[in-house]
Amino acid sequence: MTPQPTAGPDGAVETVFRMEFPRVVAAVARIVRDVGIAEELAQDALVAALERWPRDGVPDNPGAWLTATARHRAVDLVRRRETYARKLAEIGRNQATATARPEEPADPDDIDDDLLRLVFTACHPVLSAEARTALTLRLLGGLTTAEIARAFLVPETTVAQRIVRAKRTLARKNVAFEVPYGPDRDARLGSVLDVIYLIFNEGYAATSGDDWLRPALCEDALRLARVLSGLMPKEPEVHGLTALLEFQASRTAARTGPDGEPVLLADQNRSRWNRMLITRGATALARADAVASGPPGPYVLQAAIAACHAHAYRYEETDWHRIAALYGLLAARTPSPVVELNRAVAVSMARGPEAALPLVDALSTEPALRDYHLLPSVRGALLSRLGRTKEAREEFTRAADLAGNAREREMLRRRAEGAGR
Repeated sequence: MTPQPTAGPDGAVETVFRMEFPRVVAAVARIVRDVGIAEELAQDALVAALERWPRDGVPDNPGAWLTATARHRAVDLVRRRETYARKLAEIGRNQATATARPEEPADPDDIDDDLLRLVFTACHPVLSAEARTALTLRLLGGLTTAEIARAFLVPETTVAQRIVRAKRTLARKNVAFEVPYGPDRDARLGSVLDVIYLIFNEGYAATSGDDWLRPALCEDALRLARVLSGLMPKEPEVHGLTALLEFQASRTAARTGPDGEPVLLADQNRSRWNRMLITRGATALARADAVASGPPGPYVLQAAIAACHAHAYRYEETDWHRIAALYGLLAARTPSPVVELNRAVAVSMARGPEAALPLVDALSTEPALRDYHLLPSVRGALLSRLGRTKEAREEFTRAADLAGNAREREMLRRRAEGAGR
């Protein structure tokens, strides 16, 4: 959700603050070691800007002004909290590293970037998935509580409570404001990537509400992925996620019809796909391959699948055999019923519905898919292709009853009515 410039000093404060908010919080959190306090100090800097900029004019480097103001208040806070003698040396070190950070860390494994520390803190495993998502959008996306609530169709008070509880949990658990190392980093990085992917998916195919797409959420997630790929250029999975989101976002304009109804992949006008985003996706995927030292991870594999779709100028040109093989690798790397369901779809396109139906039927007893509307939806599509019209209608109707999104529910009901035509 990109801030829109507004005329006048007050508008400049709002625009700059939204753009610089994550970096201001990150810089201050390094000093106070508490993201909740860091956010409060960043807000104090905003108040100071609203008081001074209309009178003195907008600074040449407004982002640096906000960061410096918040940092000075953070140093004052540390001084007040601790005895002067014990903390003087530490304050000096914090100021020095904040203003004169070395271009390259002495240890290549020590990623000296405040923003990266903030990413790993906001996505810490001690927080629930909902709390991680809300806190990430607040601290790194710069969204207000009201904007996050609108995006996920939940009450604003619910989002506010999640954010407050998340900050308290981080403080109570004494979570270090740092980038983890070795195996800990690998484990935590997965959480970071999953949060960004969750945000994107909620925008790409909303689980509830009246709109199937929420483009602002997709934009926020894609921006976060691009930032992360710049911060961690040697991590193939980071580039893999960025590539995946670039490819997926390229289809946005073609995924809905004139009235906002969903348009399935087979029916999309591919001339409306964004070729610039596809090129960016291909570049990110190439970067992932270039820095990889082992077998591809799950996000790299998903990006490779998305690339197969992106490079097919017509639906009939899609390389379904390769997609099915890639899903096989993905299922071996990260086994899950949803991956198996997607693999079944690819198998149906590569080898026919009769080859895929047993794979789908085998998933009918999976507890994780019991209320998953796409299971009967896929089964309905296969039965329809096999000419088993009555059964197909029943499956599409069941899928519609399970769907939480109004637009998708309408589409599935239309498919039930049109089964066999």
